[in-house]
Amino acid sequence: MSWWRVKMLWLVIAGPAVVVLASIVTSVIAWRGSDPVVSSPQVERTGDASALSQAPALQARNHTAAAR
Repeated sequence: MSWWRVKMLWLVIAGPAVVVLASIVTSVIAWRGSDPVVSSPQVERTGDASALSQAPALQARNHTAAAR
């Protein structure tokens, strides 16, 4: 009996083949649908860039300190 006539072998081959095909399709979808990279953050014209970037961290620190 030839190997290609064994039905169980096709199940063993089809499983990994489907996973590889699905990963390729997922990679293509992720590559085409990716967002553009922002090189520099948008900063208000009147504000300081370093103060603006630290604002969420300072708010969280102050909130944690006040809760104790």
